[in-house]
Amino acid sequence: MLHISNITRLLCGITLITVPSIEYGGTFLLKMLRTREPGYLDNPIRQNLFRAGHAHAGVIVIFSLVCQVLVDSVYLPDAFAWFVRIGVPATAIVMPLGFFLSVSSPKAERPNGAIQLVYIGAVILAVSVLILGLALVRAGAFGPEPSI
Repeated sequence: MLHISNITRLLCGITLITVPSIEYGGTFLLKMLRTREPGYLDNPIRQNLFRAGHAHAGVIVIFSLVCQVLVDSVYLPDAFAWFVRIGVPATAIVMPLGFFLSVSSPKAERPNGAIQLVYIGAVILAVSVLILGLALVRAGAFGPEPSI
């Protein structure tokens, strides 16, 4: 049976506490659609990046919960384990922030420099899941068979 560590329970709990903020973001987007908010409906780049920010936040939060449990199932040196544990959920903040802040002005015609946060988050996410994926492959290929 898989042992779930106290740190995994703590980080999953903290991650779950962030879900209402994602719900608020969805409600905010819905309000802008319902009220036909100027600067949103007439600004396709803003619509697309706001939707992308909301979607990335939700998907990455779910993904980070899975990764927390998977870190417990393999051996990773502490520095790598912490990079994965913090890196994946951090991208659920950093990437959406880049999407939202890059077109915060209703008159934005293109993303501003804050869009760089999306790329920074993408790199952190890629490195985190690569570390975890390699550890899982190594454990699957060379580790003991799990007892059921």
